[in-house]
Amino acid sequence: MKKENTIAKIVISIAILILTSSRSNAQTPPVAPVREVVYEYHGIKVTDPYRYMEDLKDEKVQAWIEAQADYSAKVLKSIPGRDVLFERLQTLDRGKPFRIFRIRRQLNGDLFYMKLMATDEVAKLYWRDGKTAQEKILIDPGKYESSDEQHYSMDFYNPSADGRYVVYGLSKGGSEESVLHILDVSTGKDLEETIDRIETAYNTPNWLPDGHAFVYCHRQKLPVNAPATERYKKTKTYLHILGSDPEKDKPVFAMDLSPAVKMEDVDFPSVYIPYGSKYAIGKIKHGDTDELTLYAAPVKSIWKSKTPWEKICDVDDAVTLFAVHHDDLYLMTYKDAFRYKVIRTSFAKPNISKAEMIIPESEVVIDYIAVAKDGLYTGVIDDGFKRILRMGFDKDSEFKALELPNRSSGYVISASSRVDGVLVYTNSWTKGSVIYTYNPYSNKFKDSGLQPKGEFDDLPGLESVEVKVEGYDGVMVPLSIIYKSDITLDGNNPTLLNGYGAYGSTYYVSFNPLNIAWLEHGGVLAIAHVRGGGEYGKEWHFAGRMLTKPNTWKDFIACAEYLIENKYTSNERLAGRGGSAGGILIGRAITERPDLFAAAIINVGTLDAIRMETTANGVPNIQEFGTVKTKEGFKGLYAMSSYHHVRDGVKYPAVLLTCGMNDPRVDPWHSAKMTARLQTATESGKPILFRVDYGSGHGIGSKKSQYLEKLADEWSFLLWQFDIEDFQKK
Repeated sequence: MKKENTIAKIVISIAILILTSSRSNAQTPPVAPVREVVYEYHGIKVTDPYRYMEDLKDEKVQAWIEAQADYSAKVLKSIPGRDVLFERLQTLDRGKPFRIFRIRRQLNGDLFYMKLMATDEVAKLYWRDGKTAQEKILIDPGKYESSDEQHYSMDFYNPSADGRYVVYGLSKGGSEESVLHILDVSTGKDLEETIDRIETAYNTPNWLPDGHAFVYCHRQKLPVNAPATERYKKTKTYLHILGSDPEKDKPVFAMDLSPAVKMEDVDFPSVYIPYGSKYAIGKIKHGDTDELTLYAAPVKSIWKSKTPWEKICDVDDAVTLFAVHHDDLYLMTYKDAFRYKVIRTSFAKPNISKAEMIIPESEVVIDYIAVAKDGLYTGVIDDGFKRILRMGFDKDSEFKALELPNRSSGYVISASSRVDGVLVYTNSWTKGSVIYTYNPYSNKFKDSGLQPKGEFDDLPGLESVEVKVEGYDGVMVPLSIIYKSDITLDGNNPTLLNGYGAYGSTYYVSFNPLNIAWLEHGGVLAIAHVRGGGEYGKEWHFAGRMLTKPNTWKDFIACAEYLIENKYTSNERLAGRGGSAGGILIGRAITERPDLFAAAIINVGTLDAIRMETTANGVPNIQEFGTVKTKEGFKGLYAMSSYHHVRDGVKYPAVLLTCGMNDPRVDPWHSAKMTARLQTATESGKPILFRVDYGSGHGIGSKKSQYLEKLADEWSFLLWQFDIEDFQKK
């Protein structure tokens, strides 16, 4: 038996050696062997020719992916004009000295924020003195070294109320495998204790009022061979006291910890401790769904053995966001209000059925709520335009719409229950954003000076238009179109149509100076606000998930047809792009209408929907996409599974699939399987490329250079396929 294993290993090693030694000279991508397996779901047989690729530890699979990566890198690098485009993207990026985000305001006026300088690869954490405006770097992830040469980035940070300590998380290679650290701001040094397996997707560690302890969400420690589906189960919220051993931390909010709290093993629990309130909130997020279950308990009781948790709301109450002012709790809910409403109850006697109506449902969509010291701020979306409403806390106060400078669209980026006013970020498709401070007493906005104007923030000749496109079933779908004012609508413009359509996420208006590089080539950028998103509230979301998911890609197809019919572009110069859950959108668009697009970009895409729930992150996604365990669930998942709708002998568009091998959200085998299937099936003669980054994950935490290199590859690939002169081989 040992001898046979040794021979087998030698054969595998020789095969890998032959493959890897020849891949640099390959003129065609390596062919993956077909090993069909057939599974039956509710009486329906499904064939999977590349199931074996799901084992990413298999040496042959690794060798095939590496060969694909090398081949694609060689092809992309050889595109004429690609390096010039990359240099232009670098120039556009350097046009803004720095970018500031994740701003936290302290009671004394001090600021904490993330800052990405034009010369930085990853953002650093800064502290700024509220009196002198002097700043200093607190944490530079770039200084951390990894034995495997992968970079570090910061996943989260949260300063204590007095600003003495900062709890923060670092992960490497875009993996989102965060390790928690605690910084003593006065010394600039970390405390000795660190904590791994931090759950960061839905929760951030939260400080107790005295600043000497915090609560955090911790994933369970699994044995080496545990199924991937167990990874995000049985998470618990723990209390950590500074200077103590994390191994001795005790759970304070978790499944089976209190008879008053009902929780499933797939839920994500966390504890939020509002400033100025006697109560703490126990929050349960049920996977990737928005609906929250909330509990309340006195802050002083949460570290006791029997915390008297009292339920505030459950899933059926359809609460998706909350905000706290002293002992009042503001809840944003879509129950009987698909465009949302805001209600108020008290911690002392929480009763959601008798809660006071603060903002009733209307034609606009309520997007978020935030509490400042002076009042409640509410963001609303009015046909794509973002407005801000404010109401004071006194009994006679009414909501009033704030008018931003130049009547801009904008949203609140920083609000604190300890500080009056808010910081507001303006947004536009064609102009750079400004960070304003809002004074509620003078009702005035002032440029904060936090974000300097970039060289390319206000270029003349850029335009955008919002239109409504009639979908296949008569529903009107919003479409945003961005272009240079001097383009001619003759059907020859290189056009990239983007879409997402999942989780009720809204495709917000924003300005990216990098887009100028596309527009300079006569290009058009478009965003399809398809069903499955949140542009029109919860009804819009529910119209594009599970069994209604086909509306998502059919809306996208309708928007593509509009761009062609109205002479923005033609089939020969139209591409679609989607990423992550948006991989369903673009994957199904090209498998349903391969004739409609010249090319497509699929970034870290969900492509084999039937097998998604076998992965770690597939379990939390069941309520968004469904499960194969039910007949109806399988029906919906099969309909949205792009991989299973690829047909032999079809002329598919050119496709560039991208993935990061450290991706914790969508396993890289989705892209690998889709690549192999498309390369075998297509009869168009157009390239199917698989771009692989071994130092990134889902895109979160990537280095700036990684992002710019990837964008240069994507756009040069499209312009090559569109037959744009500067990108053609002579």
